[in-house]
Amino acid sequence: MSEKKVLIAYYSYSGNTKTIAEKIRHITGGQLFEIKTIKEYPRNYTDIVNLAKQEKEQDIKPELANKIDISGYDTIFLGTPVWWYTFATPVKTFLSENDFSGKTIIPFCTHGGGGAYSTYSDMEKLCPDAVIKTGFTSYENSAKESEIEQWINSVK
Repeated sequence: MSEKKVLIAYYSYSGNTKTIAEKIRHITGGQLFEIKTIKEYPRNYTDIVNLAKQEKEQDIKPELANKIDISGYDTIFLGTPVWWYTFATPVKTFLSENDFSGKTIIPFCTHGGGGAYSTYSDMEKLCPDAVIKTGFTSYENSAKESEIEQWINSVK
């Protein structure tokens, strides 16, 4: 993938998605970009679960603390934890604020036991003019670098 400019954009609440993003960075040499919100999420599990549900139900897109110009990137690995059966709302903001037309999005997600659910198909709905490749799903941050590399090679 070295012939194309690669971005690895991710949102990580507990650090699991960040760990996978860093493994992807090690394999691809791409640039890391952590999606951050202006307002921090609560650290109490029950509070974050309830807030994530509310944000999803009310289609809230939390304001981001940082931005990146994606126009110079051909391939964007996009990572998220699974919140209420889809991607985290900060990722929704990131997808909504950028033009992914003609870009290749390679999604990845981390979960606590439930799988990816509709994470990848929901990304396709928000980015109809992007090519979205087969996603990589990891239970927490348990994926081995060799598994990630095998997936990357399969979606090139």
